Amino acid sequence: MDGFWLRKRLMLCCLICTVILQTLVSETADITLADAAARTGTDLYWDPLTGSGIFSKNGHQVAFRVGQQLMLLDYTRIAVTDPPVMSDGTAYVTEQFVADAAALFDVNLPEAFYRVGAILIDPGHGGKDPGTIGTYKKNGKEITLYEKDIALSVSNKLADQLRNAYPDKKIIMTRSDDTWLSLEQRVDIANSIQLEPHEAIIYISVHVNASLNKTASGYEVWYLTPDYRRTVLDSSNIDADDEALIPILNSMLEEEYTTESVLIAKFIMDGLTAQIGNDSPSRGIKAEEWFVVRNANMPSVLVETGFVTNEKEAELLGSDEYLRKIALGIYNGVVAFVTHFERSRGFTGLL
Repeated sequence: MDGFWLRKRLMLCCLICTVILQTLVSETADITLADAAARTGTDLYWDPLTGSGIFSKNGHQVAFRVGQQLMLLDYTRIAVTDPPVMSDGTAYVTEQFVADAAALFDVNLPEAFYRVGAILIDPGHGGKDPGTIGTYKKNGKEITLYEKDIALSVSNKLADQLRNAYPDKKIIMTRSDDTWLSLEQRVDIANSIQLEPHEAIIYISVHVNASLNKTASGYEVWYLTPDYRRTVLDSSNIDADDEALIPILNSMLEEEYTTESVLIAKFIMDGLTAQIGNDSPSRGIKAEEWFVVRNANMPSVLVETGFVTNEKEAELLGSDEYLRKIALGIYNGVVAFVTHFERSRGFTGLL
């Protein structure tokens, strides 16, 4: 995938001829990350689950991780320094680490600007694959609902709203009619979209739920579980001399996808809750290894809009007005993420 997040890492590998991770004689690590940020005049973004963090200043970021000697500036410059260490749940760094971080920022850097260049909408199922099927009665007549139709209706409404809001961005749908696509074809579409430098892409898959429990109801947003490990970095594009960097860069890229996906899921969930209100309950944000989510090399989420197997909810999903609420909720979530991403100049990490 030639997207923004992958490109950031590959730029590093193109600029490094040879990097040898050597054992350093470390000083005592007794400076907290908060103190290090204050001393370097930066904002700190820290993820305690992965032990990774970023110092941000004037749109530029220095990335680092506990136990690793690499320190990366905008994924284009590198320093080898004392690795951060954990003690009693707190990360500490050395004086040398602080000095090296400050030195990376202490150059004449151009102002950085990152944007979301493309939004891919994937209506689930289609054609010969109807997806889940539900029924409800209206005026004494039984009406049948197909997931493929609901997903397409919501996706078309969402795409129209995004195109109106972002005429300068690519708003792409995997299907815009009752066409069948394999899961592999959907992922191939996503991973083949071409972007400009400093552009990102996000993937929104739209589905409808079903359950043997006829009382199950509500909407939910899924992202790829952090426990799932995958290779997202194309090592064939990396110089053999830099092989030591491949596992590190792949892991950092994978973690960034997860962070961005969680934020997209949160914004969409907030948007849905505001629009749907008491019509249907929120089932929250969840993690799973859905095929399209785990194979799309970009931040991606899967939205389950409700249960067609619940007769009351099926009637809602059969209403065009209700589907407009769903589309607007997803739209507001996507807009919130795009705004947050672009105002932060491309870094939306967890504090």
